[in-house]
Amino acid sequence: MPRVQSHPGPYVRVRAVTPAGDTAGRSAPARGWSAPSNEATTLILVRHGVTGLTERKAFSGSGGEDPELTAAGHEQAVRAADWLAARGEVDAVVTSPLRRTRQTAEHVAGRFGVRALVEEDLMETSFGDWDGFTFGEIRERWPAELTAWLASTDIAPPGGESFEEVATRVERARERLVSRFAGQTVVVVTHVSPIKLLVARALGAPIRSVYAMELAPASISTVAWWRDGNASLRAFNAVP
Repeated sequence: MPRVQSHPGPYVRVRAVTPAGDTAGRSAPARGWSAPSNEATTLILVRHGVTGLTERKAFSGSGGEDPELTAAGHEQAVRAADWLAARGEVDAVVTSPLRRTRQTAEHVAGRFGVRALVEEDLMETSFGDWDGFTFGEIRERWPAELTAWLASTDIAPPGGESFEEVATRVERARERLVSRFAGQTVVVVTHVSPIKLLVARALGAPIRSVYAMELAPASISTVAWWRDGNASLRAFNAVP
């Protein structure tokens, strides 16, 4: 069963969504979103807007503080929602369960008149003891652990997750979305690590390629996925 949960407000369980293929009452996706075959699923990957930790450039994972969007973060989310709406309809909005993504997803879902679905496997990496610290602070306090982490995607921060572990759960989420929303267009509001890992997966790049990618807050990347695993990267780090 999908690992999902309900939250107050405009969020529903995945199993409550209209089954894939039933688009009654919706307009067809704009041609710009359309996939080259009826079996392709287009995932529009949206990073959340800024929080106080984002502005400090501090590590902000799934195991520490659960910060909310700042006023600037809400403005970024609104711009992203407007940018997406100007390019056509979507069939669903899916979000990580963390507060900053749910708040971002609320702006997007409200713009399209749908309710956001919560997918727990889309959470950010757990950075364990490093949560809330900047890279420079981590280098001073955990120099050996940081060196090991940068050298291998199998290594986790103290008390956290490795990128290999995160890639496994993000892949589970991807498979569920591609199966459930076959041929549809889905906005996926999530975090830096899951987006980078999905892009790496689409390109057939090694997991450590995440170190060579940069994503702006509220940026948008788009990948079309076929059920056989093939993919087409359509956009990366577009900032509305």
